[in-house]
Amino acid sequence: MAVTRETLTLTHSGAMTALAAAIAHAEAIKVPQCIFLVDVSGEVIASVRMDGAKYLSMHTARAKARTAASINAPTGTMTAEFGTAAGIASQGGVTSLPGGLPIRFGNRLVAAIGVGSGTGDQDFEVARAGLAAIGADAV
Repeated sequence: MAVTRETLTLTHSGAMTALAAAIAHAEAIKVPQCIFLVDVSGEVIASVRMDGAKYLSMHTARAKARTAASINAPTGTMTAEFGTAAGIASQGGVTSLPGGLPIRFGNRLVAAIGVGSGTGDQDFEVARAGLAAIGADAV
């Protein structure tokens, strides 16, 4: 029985590279965004609220990142009932809104990104630009 396991983590440099690429993509599509990168435990590594992004999207983008890290899957796939219950139980820490993606290398979870202030499709598009910039697995 193993009592330890090897883990991978996203460096602050990797987080800043992903953040910069996500910002650049949001600027290119002219949709100011709130963007959060979190480690596997949901702690924030890097974040930004772009000029013109919706204030409350700071909360939802962080919840999207934390949810993606927690479930190791994209957000937006929970049933409405479960998403509402999970949101209440976690005091807003979990959301069923689309825009959160796990960040994996070789199918190993290292972090997550959450984006909010656009449509769900725009949020995912910006998040994917961040993943591509650091060579993470496509989601």
